[in-house]
Amino acid sequence: MGKPQNILIIGTVWPEPNSSAAGTRILELIALFLKQGCSEGAPSWKITFASAASDSEYAFDLEQLGIEKVKIELNNKSFDEFVTTLNPSIVIFDRFMIEEQFGWRVAENCPDAIRIVDTIDLHCLRIARQNAFKEKRTFVLEDLFSDTAKREIASILRSDCSLIISDFEMELLQNYFKIDKALLHYAPFFLNEITEKETQEWPSFEQRAHFITIGNFLHEPNWNAVQYLKEEIWPLIRKKLPDADLHVYGAYASQKVNELNNPKEGFLIKGRAEDAMTVVKQARICLAPLRFGAGIKGKLVEAMQCGTPSVTTAIGAEGMHGNLAWNGAIENTPAELAEAAVKLYTDKVEWEQSQKNGIVIINQFYSKQKHEENFLKQIEYLQSNLKSHRQNNFIGGMLLHHTLGSTKYMAKWIEEKNR
Repeated sequence: MGKPQNILIIGTVWPEPNSSAAGTRILELIALFLKQGCSEGAPSWKITFASAASDSEYAFDLEQLGIEKVKIELNNKSFDEFVTTLNPSIVIFDRFMIEEQFGWRVAENCPDAIRIVDTIDLHCLRIARQNAFKEKRTFVLEDLFSDTAKREIASILRSDCSLIISDFEMELLQNYFKIDKALLHYAPFFLNEITEKETQEWPSFEQRAHFITIGNFLHEPNWNAVQYLKEEIWPLIRKKLPDADLHVYGAYASQKVNELNNPKEGFLIKGRAEDAMTVVKQARICLAPLRFGAGIKGKLVEAMQCGTPSVTTAIGAEGMHGNLAWNGAIENTPAELAEAAVKLYTDKVEWEQSQKNGIVIINQFYSKQKHEENFLKQIEYLQSNLKSHRQNNFIGGMLLHHTLGSTKYMAKWIEEKNR
């Protein structure tokens, strides 16, 4: 793409790649945009990252990449002035809630800007599964008809394009919610190929010890998985492997998380990992017994990148490997998960085959070159055909019209009230 782009990313929070997969994901998009100005004679792409969130000590230093950071306010017309002056050609909303808050303002002040929602995962799917779990029943597709779904699907329809991270969610949106494929773009993680040189530097089966589980504790599926391990799965593993330890890592561990620490049982709460890849490489097996959730799981991708086989559930592996053999085992009951974990931990041949499966998944399913090229083509297509693209999306235009009417005046009322 020869044309320079002025890109605005509006984040729910400032990116924290060491805390969550969502933080890593947004940095992948930023890296792709920055790369466009690196070839000789190519005009650089200007990137501005804005958020209404408070600063975090763990946030990535965007300014070191030459990205301008702007603090914005919710329900404040100062954003209108800011976005009009910036005049971006592309605006990316990090999650549908951000599009709800700022999408109508972008549409009104910068009508020619492409509006893209990075969904991260389908929130309506994750929440519906979580509610079904809490109600101790099986999730069914009818559970998706929630207020969250209505908001999320409306946001997807209002936007020019939505980035969908999981092929399962692509199918769900098209087949169940009847979303036109033209509004969706499949964009999983963009990952570098694992080279033979890298694999030679990985610790061997014999050099690795213990199990690991890792994940941001503010994310409910992760906290639930740790409870599941503690109460039902780890006792079964420990019975067969009395000397094994489980290292539990995750950002934002609360007191209730830390209270699970029990060295006698080999259940060790380690807290935030300074470098997730380093600790995952030292482990022999990654455990991720997720009982609800959506999207693709950063912890399982990291495990593959570190040559660490994993044991997870069908929900954990969903949308992550296509028809390729899994990097370990996929089971759904405590007994099956424990049995698979013990077998992988003790069977070198199976462990090494699982490690090879992970390499194939990363190199084929998450090919950086392929997914980056596809996304750039999508941007180019939208910019060349924006008028007809929007005309073909009458329902989205209608929703935007009503949003401009209702959300706009609600925001103005809140703004007046805040004065």
